[in-house]
Amino acid sequence: MHSSAKYSLPSSYREILKEPIGILVSEEGLFNILSKETKVVSIGDQVTYTLLCKNIFPLFCIIDYQTKRKENIKKINDKLWSYGKIIKNVVNPPGVITYDLWSSIEDAYEHLDKGIPLRIEVTGEEDLAALPAILLAPKNVTIIYGLPDRGVVVVQSTEEHKQKVKEILAKM
Repeated sequence: MHSSAKYSLPSSYREILKEPIGILVSEEGLFNILSKETKVVSIGDQVTYTLLCKNIFPLFCIIDYQTKRKENIKKINDKLWSYGKIIKNVVNPPGVITYDLWSSIEDAYEHLDKGIPLRIEVTGEEDLAALPAILLAPKNVTIIYGLPDRGVVVVQSTEEHKQKVKEILAKM
């Protein structure tokens, strides 16, 4: 386990995370769902970029300036840089959830009522950030994250989804 890791994903469990925790939708399906949502958290550069291009502003986003582990093109980064009045920087290596990332997500949820857009910038990888984002989310928050080459996952903050996350974290 990485020294600053709260959780570390054993390689034998990587397949588990290829299954969506919520509903897997297309981009069109995503916008149909989001038309009814007011509190959205986005995880991942491509998902966040897509929202911002449609003038949908998440409560907070978690990004690492990479898509499929390759650096984004300038147009995407420029759009991402334009979002957020508060920027938190965290270090989070691939395959782990550091204490730093976890506490940044906790803080973001604690300050939702202030209505100030927040961008959490990850140096490393935000591949597992959806887990604490789902587990820590208050009611009426929708978390969205991308599944590369498959679509977007939409997760309502329900006890059922939180239980699923707890089961995954228990294996880490």
